Amino acid sequence: MRIINDREHDADNIIREVLTTVRRTFLTPFDRGAITSLIASMDDAIDEMQTAARAIDLYELRQLQDEMKDMVEVAVESAALTAEVMPLLRDIGRNGGRIHELTERLVTLEGKADDIHAAGLKKAFQQHGETSAIKFIVAREIFKHLERVVDAFEDVANEIDGIVIDHA
Repeated sequence: MRIINDREHDADNIIREVLTTVRRTFLTPFDRGAITSLIASMDDAIDEMQTAARAIDLYELRQLQDEMKDMVEVAVESAALTAEVMPLLRDIGRNGGRIHELTERLVTLEGKADDIHAAGLKKAFQQHGETSAIKFIVAREIFKHLERVVDAFEDVANEIDGIVIDHA
């Protein structure tokens, strides 16, 4: 949990740095509003990751259900795709096609996460619904947080697509 909190604080520092630079820079590579919206959506994704980790820690889960692990894998892949797309924004004209491929993949992953979420909730209900309402509620809570992480990466993809549309 400490590592996640440290990375979230690092991200907050980077966001402050970027916003300060944007305020001080006369010419930016694209619209200031687009930059701040993109940064805000990336911050939301990081915050959702931290919230999910806190929930797992709060409920003292020592083992995640297979579908939870699958959603974590989707979140990790989404983060990797986001990291891949960011440097491509330096030259939107030349990289527009590749950027679109990556953002399309992010949107597809969000749909995959929705399916995993539904299957995982159903499984949790079948396993715990009649015998342990608390275990089901905890599972539902964790699934909700994991889904929000992936949803936040879809929001990042949408912000990036907006920038590409405006500047390609």
